[in-house]
Amino acid sequence: MGPQVTMMSVALGLRWGVLLLPLLVLGVPTQEPRSREAVASGPTRRCRQCCDSEHLEPANTAATSLPYVLPEVRPYINITILKGDKGDRGLLGAPGKLGREGPRGERGLQGSKGAKGQAGSPGAPCRRRFSAFSVGRKTALHSSEGFQPLLFDTVFVNPDGHFDLKASHFAAPLGGLYFFSLNVHSWNFKETYLHVVHNEAAAVILYAQPSDRSIMQSQSVMLALAAGDRVWVRLFKRERENAIYSDDVDTYITFSGHLIKPDDDD
Repeated sequence: MGPQVTMMSVALGLRWGVLLLPLLVLGVPTQEPRSREAVASGPTRRCRQCCDSEHLEPANTAATSLPYVLPEVRPYINITILKGDKGDRGLLGAPGKLGREGPRGERGLQGSKGAKGQAGSPGAPCRRRFSAFSVGRKTALHSSEGFQPLLFDTVFVNPDGHFDLKASHFAAPLGGLYFFSLNVHSWNFKETYLHVVHNEAAAVILYAQPSDRSIMQSQSVMLALAAGDRVWVRLFKRERENAIYSDDVDTYITFSGHLIKPDDDD
């Protein structure tokens, strides 16, 4: 029994040593713990290991007499485990005020060419700004006393009917500059005397003295006409006989005219 008792005593001693070791290291409190302020104001001790016996500082009798205060331990809570489900979307708030206009940006790159658009609707019809005529006479004519209108019986050009063949005068459809020309064939030994008339006034004269040879005579003029003005031809007999020649085969007498430039206001 001797050895067994000895082994049991050693085992009990070890158990008691393990239980009392924290008290020996940390110290046993002899009075109520002091406040944080009191502990903070007291002398501090540097932590060191128990086995560091070679570098132990001199014992401070005042410090060893103070009771050991356990550090404050704050509990740690894992917030992630307390997170709830996502709530519903809230109502839309009122719109804020309009901000100030920002600076103008730089010009962008030129884009690609777009597709061709559809053709537009046709415009209003343009006003016709053209006028022309050309007429002739296949019959010879002897003038009577005074003035006698020269009547024409053949139409070469009169697309818009601006020349009245019955009255044998041209009526200007609009104001502008017009050009006119008159061609006749004289008669042997007879005077040739004609006027190109603007309304009722002679504008130019075509004249040939009596001769033993008949010849072609011509006259041309440019006139500024107003819309509605008339231009025509007349014979004038003085003391001598006045006549012009033509026949049914050839046309010896012609009268022509056309618009050169219309007025800007027309």
